[in-house]
Amino acid sequence: MKNEFLDLLAEEVVRCGTYAKERQGSVLRSFKSDGTVITEVDTTISERLTAFIKAHLPLANIVSEEAIDPFDEEAPYTFVIDPIDGTDGYSQGLPTWAVALGILDKKRNPVGAMISAPRMGIGVDNLFIRLDPGKELLINGKPFFPNPHKDVIHQVAMASSGHRLCDFTNFHGKIRVFGSAILHLLAPVIYPEIQGAMNSSVYVWDFCAAHAVLCHFDYRLLYEDGRPVTYTDRLLKERKNTGEFIFAGTINGVVDLQHKIKVVPR
Repeated sequence: MKNEFLDLLAEEVVRCGTYAKERQGSVLRSFKSDGTVITEVDTTISERLTAFIKAHLPLANIVSEEAIDPFDEEAPYTFVIDPIDGTDGYSQGLPTWAVALGILDKKRNPVGAMISAPRMGIGVDNLFIRLDPGKELLINGKPFFPNPHKDVIHQVAMASSGHRLCDFTNFHGKIRVFGSAILHLLAPVIYPEIQGAMNSSVYVWDFCAAHAVLCHFDYRLLYEDGRPVTYTDRLLKERKNTGEFIFAGTINGVVDLQHKIKVVPR
């Protein structure tokens, strides 16, 4: 994948984030058949990113939350798009949302990400995460390295349904709820005092971009029984959700997280 294309793609993702920010104050929300929120901004960004990728890499797969495209097993890359992750909060004016694009290689390994969260920066207004395949992680154009002390869980970013589905008896720390799976799963990497994250029944576009960032720093993304999250036909072709919680953190941090917060049998 050429650097020139990645530079152009990064610019387009940033433009999409800016567009979403500018439209947020006047956006109209509606509902899909499954009851989830959608806006015209979601569909516009999905169409923009899909058209851009197809124009530059016509052999690549595209898996978007808002559109269905054919999936080719021989494609060199798969781009996984969530045009607005956190649409419910976005449609209500909250800052906790992101334009997220993850990149899988031919073997379905998460190797790249571009994430624009223009109202959710680290001490600033803007957050743009760029991870080109094989390169260093950049946040707002600068190399980034996480706080190394993340093996003991004191703060967790969690899905808004966590209070209904989990047992917190053994956890005496703090819970952070953003309403965006991508931001939850990024939190153990980018925020200094959040050590773990967990989300329930998510789709591939809800975690792929963040998963690439986790993998870059040798963090883990695991299912409830400890299996690593992989990119199966169920997720990519059938477009089904995980059907269970996923847990993110360092190798030891995920173990500590699963010990302290138990998913209630359902």
